Amino acid sequence: MPRRKRGRDIHGWIVVDKPAGVTSTAVVGRVRWALDAKKAGHAGTLDPDATGVLAVALGEATKTVPYVTDAVKCYRFRVTWGAETTTDDASGDSVRHGDGTVPDAAAIDATLAAFRGDIEQVPPQVSAVKVDGERAYDLAREGVAMDLAARPLHVERLEVIAADATGAELEMVCGKGGYVRAIARDLGRALGCLGHVAWLRRTWSGPFRAEDGLAWDRIEALARTSDLDVHVQPLELGLAGLPMLPVRAEAAARLRHGNPAEVVTGARFGDTCWAALDGAAVAIGTYRAGLLHPTKVFVR
Repeated sequence: MPRRKRGRDIHGWIVVDKPAGVTSTAVVGRVRWALDAKKAGHAGTLDPDATGVLAVALGEATKTVPYVTDAVKCYRFRVTWGAETTTDDASGDSVRHGDGTVPDAAAIDATLAAFRGDIEQVPPQVSAVKVDGERAYDLAREGVAMDLAARPLHVERLEVIAADATGAELEMVCGKGGYVRAIARDLGRALGCLGHVAWLRRTWSGPFRAEDGLAWDRIEALARTSDLDVHVQPLELGLAGLPMLPVRAEAAARLRHGNPAEVVTGARFGDTCWAALDGAAVAIGTYRAGLLHPTKVFVR
């Protein structure tokens, strides 16, 4: 007989302002412990050295994680000129040095035009991309050099915030799958000076903002107390990017049993939507001709 998971049935989101030096997995584990939650996961990995918003899903909110992961995100970061590293950030060893070029803000901005819109991006060697079933970062640590395939990325905005003789601070708004470290690497190559990420902060991700996040020491201070529960945000925030369709109680009951049900119109045929009874999420599904066909239901 499988062992039952211990912990509370708690559903919603905790937004963490992740500090540097902590993995995303460690954040999830600590939040889960601090709340004594039965189930938890996160929406979008941050590198250990990166800081900023990491949204942790609890209980039934984990069913909404893919929709937050797919959402647009914003990153503020600094690129240091002069060298590429094994990790494309400051934690790695220098492997190549630039030609001594010191680009100014105008030169950087002109070069950034090629990095906006729909682009192709080769992930860093130290990344979570799978190669023959293994993570690239594991192979890289073993000294294996990989020829990683380029992946599509939509960059909505990429701007110079400030620049000096040693590097530049930039801000990028992009879709799913963006590697800031790859942007830094490729920008340095395009400018001829080479470069790597000095620091990186995710300022927002979908509906979640870093300024609304709990600091690490605050989570520690409130752990295992009812005061931490106050900071759990509604499960429905994870569905902010999808159309919401109100339903009546009878339809909600059908949806919860996995059956199609009538919803108030407000979507197009084939749209992924979520049904709500009095504002509370009941199910996610596909809208077709007045009915929502559920693919996920929420049990609370």
